Amino acid sequence: MKTVVNRKLYEAMFLVDSAEASADWDGVNSAIKKILERAGAEIVSMRKWDELRLAYEIDGKARGTYILCYFRAEGEKLRDIERDVQLSERIMRVLILCAEHMSLEDIEKETPVTLVEKQKQKAVQAATERAEAEQEAAKAKSEQMEREKLEDSKENEQKEEKKDEEEADRETSS
Repeated sequence: MKTVVNRKLYEAMFLVDSAEASADWDGVNSAIKKILERAGAEIVSMRKWDELRLAYEIDGKARGTYILCYFRAEGEKLRDIERDVQLSERIMRVLILCAEHMSLEDIEKETPVTLVEKQKQKAVQAATERAEAEQEAAKAKSEQMEREKLEDSKENEQKEEKKDEEEADRETSS
């Protein structure tokens, strides 16, 4: 008789020290992955949620980075995950909730960090476009000024030629 493994979808919010997360992001991610893989969990999605000031200090830390993770695992393995988190020096806290009700669209929604990054990218793109437009306008103005100078110099040449012709006519008539 086969044993049916009932793997449910869970949502976990891991809290890590912001200084450590910024210094060794890959190390923090691998520590979380290792804990989940040790419990036989299948990671569906894992990404940075946000970096915030903590309501109270935890282990002398005033800021924390939140990492949102969705994974599939057996319910009995949650105790193992929570124990490993408590033993971990890299992870300060974890909250695990059942997420069976969530769709893939819900899981893939933007996080505060990705929204800020997109806003920054849009701002940089807008600034770049403005700078390019200003350069084009300056170039067009410069070209217009060159054309006007050229036209003025042609007019001056024509006036000089006309003046020279009039002087030559006066000399021949006198």
